Amino acid sequence: MISFLMHEDADTVGVAVVDIKAGQQAQGRSLHGKAAPVVTARAEIPLGHKIALRDFQPGDAVIKYGCDIGKIVAPVTLGDHVHVHNLKTKRW
Repeated sequence: MISFLMHEDADTVGVAVVDIKAGQQAQGRSLHGKAAPVVTARAEIPLGHKIALRDFQPGDAVIKYGCDIGKIVAPVTLGDHVHVHNLKTKRW
């Protein structure tokens, strides 16, 4: 079952299409590519929220839907929940 989607193979986060439980292996799929990563969630990822597809350090850019959406402000590990507590958006 697909748990999260990416638009491009190069996306560094996926968007949950279902609630993902901590410890769950989550299957992803790229809409415009062939990527199909499997990631173990390190935290609860609510529907519509982002899951990290790699490790990040503060200052790293986050790519979602093929676009740079902001920068990481706290260390993030593969499978972590990416949201306002560790990502500063470029919108404001």
